[in-house]
Amino acid sequence: MAAHDRTEWVSAPPAGPAQGHDRPSANVERLGPYRLLEEVGEGGMGVVHLAVDQRGRAVAVKVLRPHVAHDADARTRLGREVETLSRVQDRRVATVIDADLMGPRPYVVTRYVPGPALDETVEDHGPLAPDELLRLARGTAEAIRAIHACGVVHRDIKPGNVLLEDGEPVLIDFGIAHLQDDVRHTVGGLVMGTPGYLSPELVEGAAITEATDWWGWAATITYAASGRPPFGRGRMDAVLSRVRAGDVDLDGVDPRLAPLLRASLSPSPFERPHADYVIAALERYAAGYEATVPTADNGHWDAHGLPVAPPGATQVFQGGGTAVMPSGLAPSAPAPPAAWGAPMAAPVAAPVA
Repeated sequence: MAAHDRTEWVSAPPAGPAQGHDRPSANVERLGPYRLLEEVGEGGMGVVHLAVDQRGRAVAVKVLRPHVAHDADARTRLGREVETLSRVQDRRVATVIDADLMGPRPYVVTRYVPGPALDETVEDHGPLAPDELLRLARGTAEAIRAIHACGVVHRDIKPGNVLLEDGEPVLIDFGIAHLQDDVRHTVGGLVMGTPGYLSPELVEGAAITEATDWWGWAATITYAASGRPPFGRGRMDAVLSRVRAGDVDLDGVDPRLAPLLRASLSPSPFERPHADYVIAALERYAAGYEATVPTADNGHWDAHGLPVAPPGATQVFQGGGTAVMPSGLAPSAPAPPAAWGAPMAAPVAAPVA
């Protein structure tokens, strides 16, 4: 078992005759070596069950619905999820344990995450508190960087695909993930995803890159911070029009965090910040500063998504990061990491009780 696995143990149903509407344990539904206990999630093509393996360990089993169980596209999508998850081993991702893609009821087994989905949490309790939001933003950003390091683009980062396990985010549902060495972007010619959390390039059928996931990350964090869909509600065509235009609603978002989210939600993938700069900006935000990143106004990007100095500016490399400064203002002492702009307010120490 990998070091990051968190095993949950589930008690077996009590022996003896059933009472009320309970079924005897002998009739509990089985799928291969797994005993299905209850339905914990569903989608258009599959149902997710809490189940236990032969050792009594809790797992999540995603089973294709009967009407698509023999559909080639549905099986292909499930197979892609297995292939994708097999590449990723990270505690912030619900990793794959087992799968049966050839049987009459194709399924995939992943680590069971007992926490609620982010969308359910926000719907029930409202926007996250500042410390919870920072924990979510950092954790999901690190998870995305980890899956990208494995050559995977998730493509469907949204509140419903983030589970909260003791407050720590875990990414799930890699069913439409894109392998960077695979040119297929759709299943059966359809764009898969949720309007309002589909990036502009997914809507337009353009190339999918790592920037696609950073757009989804920013949309998810905006929702968690404000309690509202970042591109509003209403008719699908109206929502998608706002997505294409970058008309995001940041009301209710901490003004210090807004610059990072606005930049990451740019309609152009080439204008969105690179992973290292997203995470560096979050560190600035955690320290009480504004989460600023290079933009078309204060910096330029190279072909790899990294900032370069505009004409008449000095490019300073420090601690693996790059700061773009006006010519003649290069610091004589080391610059702080990711110092793209002056802070709005210096950190204030909490009073000692």
